[in-house]
Amino acid sequence: MSTILVTGASGQLGQLVLEALENSPHTVIAASRDPSKLNTPFATRTADFDQPDTLVEAFKGVDRVLIISTDALAVPGQRLKQHTAAIEAAKAAGVQHLVYTSLPNAEPGNKISFAPDHYGTEQAIKASGIAHTILRNNWYIENLMMSLPHALDSGQFYTSAPEGRVAYVAREDAARAAAAALSDAPGGTFTVTGPEALTYGEVVALAKDITGKSVNLIPLTDDQFGGGLKAAGLPDFVADMLTSAEAAIRAGQLDGVTDTVQTLTGQAPKTVREVLTGLLKG
Repeated sequence: MSTILVTGASGQLGQLVLEALENSPHTVIAASRDPSKLNTPFATRTADFDQPDTLVEAFKGVDRVLIISTDALAVPGQRLKQHTAAIEAAKAAGVQHLVYTSLPNAEPGNKISFAPDHYGTEQAIKASGIAHTILRNNWYIENLMMSLPHALDSGQFYTSAPEGRVAYVAREDAARAAAAALSDAPGGTFTVTGPEALTYGEVVALAKDITGKSVNLIPLTDDQFGGGLKAAGLPDFVADMLTSAEAAIRAGQLDGVTDTVQTLTGQAPKTVREVLTGLLKG
């Protein structure tokens, strides 16, 4: 059996990966910047992506590491620097296999503002010579809860990508795919999606079915969309990131549906309706 380690284990995805690994025959280690925040039956280690020395120590004696991409988006270049430090630490520690959570169509040309972080990390992993599995996770269904509750209250949903489709995936399904990749270590790049690609119009129609509340789709330009987010108080980098995501959705960069979840886990992914029903009725 192998020893596997999950970075970012206190985050939303990391916690779900640990849950998916609860019955694993492997030795599992949960790693976080602050292990005291971890509530887990597994052994814990300190892994601070801004302190490379902690990473080398954390990865010692570990066969497989899951690098969950960090949320360091405010400072350009910081996240790629963090990920590169983790890859170098893994190589120094003799890690045999890396699993990384990336983004669909991360190659140059992707309109999402942080896509270069993911592509740069993918290239660094490939250059390291370490065996690897790259999981290109699509937008989480749960991310819709950043805008849907307000839309249901106001009756208006604003978007600059009214016709674009997204193959949303449940965060739990992405976590199960990551746990499976850690356990079985298949090589290659996989795009992780749900079973269908929906437009925002189809999403708000589902929300109406679930809640009984009607929502009108209000199409905007990117400038209007981003300006509205900034006027609502979002930091500029967040507003710009969300606006860039709308451009990517319009360009069809998040609409590909795959069978990765079924292939890796043996279980079909949840639908948007299933997840939203739980979230909106909970």
